[in-house]
Amino acid sequence: MSGNPASKLTVGDLFRKTDKAFLKRLTPGQAKVAYNLAGCRTARMGGHIWRCDHCRKEIPMYNSCRDRHCPGCQASARFKWVEARCAELLPVPYFHVVFTLPHILNPLIAYNPRRLLGCLFQAASQALLKFAADQKYLGACPGILMVLHTWGQKLNRHYHVHCVVTGGGLTEEGEWKAVPSDKFLFPIDPLSTVFQGIYLERLEKLFVAQKLKLPPDWTLTLDQLKQRLYKNKWVVYAKPPFGNPSLVLKYLGRYTHRVAIANSRLTGFDGNMVTFKYKDYRDDACWKSLTLPLDDFLNRFLRHVLPKGLMRIRSFGILSNPKKKASLARCREILGEPDLSEALAETMEPDSEPMIDDTSILESGCICPYCKEGILNIIKVCKQVPFADFLDSS
Repeated sequence: MSGNPASKLTVGDLFRKTDKAFLKRLTPGQAKVAYNLAGCRTARMGGHIWRCDHCRKEIPMYNSCRDRHCPGCQASARFKWVEARCAELLPVPYFHVVFTLPHILNPLIAYNPRRLLGCLFQAASQALLKFAADQKYLGACPGILMVLHTWGQKLNRHYHVHCVVTGGGLTEEGEWKAVPSDKFLFPIDPLSTVFQGIYLERLEKLFVAQKLKLPPDWTLTLDQLKQRLYKNKWVVYAKPPFGNPSLVLKYLGRYTHRVAIANSRLTGFDGNMVTFKYKDYRDDACWKSLTLPLDDFLNRFLRHVLPKGLMRIRSFGILSNPKKKASLARCREILGEPDLSEALAETMEPDSEPMIDDTSILESGCICPYCKEGILNIIKVCKQVPFADFLDSS
């Protein structure tokens, strides 16, 4: 539990400004996220009031929501997750590859996120594994970690997966085979074509089996949709390899638990209009500002609420759950352990959310953080406001 240490504007502050009419228009999943973010680290979420027995200072310590869509709760979760990934890193180069779906699919994905985003993971991973298995490119099974992002800088729908791929893999004989130092991972244009083909094959099967829910204004037949998708360029973006495993950790710290917008990007709210900054990649990645009515901003944010149980982070190849333990043990036997000294300290970006540990005050022995002499004692327990009451009282 923790109070909010900063007075800066947060997404939770904006949800607390909404009214009942706005909340009633949301899906159950979106309304739950609104409830969590509005209550995060406030009395609505429940908690305790502490009092120092020396200086008599009273300190409210309210529960965090721990929602995966909450900007304030992801910093601590990100750090712990990245820390756990240290055991899976190898002393090899790592490549960064991004697979993006054409925007013509956006309305369809919005109505079928579980199936069509699952196809995105499958198509991207199978394309990478297919090229890796080819002796012309590698002839081995690499490790692949994928992170789903659904947003663009203006909170528009932009479905893509970021992939971290080992610069090599295990052969069928159990030997490590590295990507030649003078080559990139795989040729991008053929990789894009294979990715497109696998995705469209899966999409067609879902259409034919009538397993997709079509938007009310959807008019395209399967053949018309396929024609448009084949004309679209399917973007696969790739970067040069990371220099060392420490840089991989820094990358993971930036991407794995990121949400649609960080609190640090909110720059103003006048009671009606929200202003936030965004990076315009079409204009040399310059920072610009955008101002939207409150309801419009929150609607854009809530577009990116994922269905319950849909995993944003997935592993494939030698990092897949059935293979990971044995494969990593063999890789370390061949390659040795990476040097990760002081690497975790670099995983937090300078403008990232403050990392708040709900149990930090208890772990400190309950010493008052103000006078440094007294002991904190609980004087009041605050009960959480039920979800139904939140909807009725907003």
